[in-house]
Amino acid sequence: MRCPSSAETDVTPHPDWISVTRGTAPLVVSLPHTGTDIPDEFLPDLVSLERAIKDADWWIHLLYDFAAGLGATVVRTSISRTVIDVNRDPSGVSLYPGQQTTELCPTTTFDGEPLYLEGRAPDAAAIAARKAAYFEPYHRVLAAEIAAAKARHGVIALYDCHSIRSVIPRLFEGTLPEFNIGTNKGASCDPELEATVRDICAGTGRPYVLNGRFTGGYITRQYGRPAEGVHAVQMELACRAYMSEPLGFVADDAWPTPYDPAYAAPVRASLTQILEACLAFARARA
Repeated sequence: MRCPSSAETDVTPHPDWISVTRGTAPLVVSLPHTGTDIPDEFLPDLVSLERAIKDADWWIHLLYDFAAGLGATVVRTSISRTVIDVNRDPSGVSLYPGQQTTELCPTTTFDGEPLYLEGRAPDAAAIAARKAAYFEPYHRVLAAEIAAAKARHGVIALYDCHSIRSVIPRLFEGTLPEFNIGTNKGASCDPELEATVRDICAGTGRPYVLNGRFTGGYITRQYGRPAEGVHAVQMELACRAYMSEPLGFVADDAWPTPYDPAYAAPVRASLTQILEACLAFARARA
């Protein structure tokens, strides 16, 4: 077993829209919603590019850019979730039955605004093509990196990074807590790791919740197998935690606000603690 060192660039062939930085630590970090690229073939069908990328997890790749320095393997797609959402069940089954959510290939924004011109939303054949072109390659790469890390260490942590605006009445009531920890209601990781992440969030004095509105998406549920040595945690940050956010509805051309490292620094420090705790947990059980 190699000791954790500086991250190395993965040389495994994969599409150029997937980036992989392979580290040597027992931690895999997934960034499934930071992409804003939309292939030219889809642009004529959309209401606007600004609306199509409005619901990206803005600046999360910058907020977590320390992860590779911890030795984590980082997997990221540059493709927008509007093309296909790689954190949804590929069968199209809702992850949150009875609650409003977006589809595998979203047709509306979080606020309910149409993403596509009338009659131009993807049909079943187009969705199948997008799954083959974008969903399946991302998960082949992510699954391979999880397997490689687990083979190296025996036990690993998988940390799935997300963010969302703090006030979206269509999706949830009131104002979202700043830290939203999801462990598939305790099924995707060991209770000790869940409690450690919760306690770090509680110690910040910022509002937090464990398995509240967001209990973990497809990635957390699909790969979190604590009995098999893969302990998965999703973190959904309310945007106001790390960026200047006007609460409530935002126009297509008024979002996002710029990334300010000074504003983000306090939460970034807490996230560093969380990832270090995930590493310590996995190393103690390797």
